[in-house]
Amino acid sequence: MADGSGPFDIVILGGGSGGYACALRAAELGLNVVLIEKDKVGGTCLHRGCIPTKALLHAAELADQAREGEAFGVRTKLEGIDVPGVHSYKDKVVSGLYKGLAGLIKSKKITVVEGEGRLSGPNRVTVGDQVFEGRNVVLATGSVPKSLPGLDIDGDKVISSEHALVLDRVPSSVVVLGGGVIGVEFASVWRSFGAEVTIVEALPHLLPLEDESNSKLLERAFRRRGIKYELGVRFESVKTTDTGVVVTLENGKTLDAELMLVAVGRGPVSAGLGYEEAGVAVDRGYVPVNEYCQTNVPGVYAVGDLIPTLQLAHVGFAEGILVAEHIAGLNPVPIDYDGVPRITYSEPEVASVGVSTAVARERGHDVVELTYNLAGNGRSKILQTQGEVKVVSERDGRVLGVHMVGSRVGELIAEAQLIFNWEATPTDVAQLIHPHPTQSEALGEAMLALAGKPLHVHN
Repeated sequence: MADGSGPFDIVILGGGSGGYACALRAAELGLNVVLIEKDKVGGTCLHRGCIPTKALLHAAELADQAREGEAFGVRTKLEGIDVPGVHSYKDKVVSGLYKGLAGLIKSKKITVVEGEGRLSGPNRVTVGDQVFEGRNVVLATGSVPKSLPGLDIDGDKVISSEHALVLDRVPSSVVVLGGGVIGVEFASVWRSFGAEVTIVEALPHLLPLEDESNSKLLERAFRRRGIKYELGVRFESVKTTDTGVVVTLENGKTLDAELMLVAVGRGPVSAGLGYEEAGVAVDRGYVPVNEYCQTNVPGVYAVGDLIPTLQLAHVGFAEGILVAEHIAGLNPVPIDYDGVPRITYSEPEVASVGVSTAVARERGHDVVELTYNLAGNGRSKILQTQGEVKVVSERDGRVLGVHMVGSRVGELIAEAQLIFNWEATPTDVAQLIHPHPTQSEALGEAMLALAGKPLHVHN
């Protein structure tokens, strides 16, 4: 196959979450697929994103538990962080999942091509001197960490999330530039490992895309943990010194630290890949698509972080599956992006689905909201976590959003997702019995209260 081959039913450029999900679903549907990936299948999520960061966050949770054992009558103490040991655990998780994924792709008879691909025509991808033709082409080239104009990420004292994942030590102090999901998660890890951390966020709150009440609860929890933050102030400049960095903010304040993590989001990978030459519209690096992820060029689709939808691995999976089914003629239902669950895996966790109170009101809904404090939840008391479950509902109608803060609430969002996506009312959910004692009861209690029959709720 030195000269490539085709035509395939689908040529997929990029083997991350969106690309490989599309390949797997298309293969199940009997389509002939070639998957082109320059690095390893699994992409950012598996190798440099979701999986390794969550492994670090679990190690961080164990560090906190060791430090706080006395509070539970268990005599533990934290002797320190073995950074090579943490990396070894993290890498083992990643390599195990990678082997499983590679085996799954192989078992589906998907042709995998290792190499850097380029769109060389509306139905053609070139890899070196090989040309792959497809009746359809799916662009799934993902994203990379962004920086700010004039801010140079040197990989030494000014680093991105990718450098942070392989850092050989626990820094004594860090300035985290950006209070979104990535910045908040790394701030949480480093604080648990013993670093002094300050987050700088230009917008008024941490996690600015979440409901404001969630952001405020997270800020309060971070303050208790000793994580500092500068909100509503822009970064001006950073200077490297012998000992680290000096960060200057626009209000004139300076922050000294050993490292600065630049976590100002991720940008699409689309430059120099032949998209525009093949006629594909590109807007500020992103590829615009319709509700079926079709670009402006017939037969060319785009999915994942390359398109201006939520930059989440599970969104990539869903978009990849949608495209495979659309190409196979199954007439799939387009994705409702409001119905996608979102989780920040810090301590405490923040999880949400649906829309915030502010957005619901903007859209003209008559909104009722109810907040259930985890202080009234037995399991949360046992775990010694604080936070809340907030439900946003239409008056006498469906649930429009669920917003949670607290340890482990990411695990509760699955039920909230079903409630939102099945357009359930609080009364529908109130008759369901939640097991006691679990944190899931907090969601049940909020629904009981909204349905007019509160149990463990102080009115």
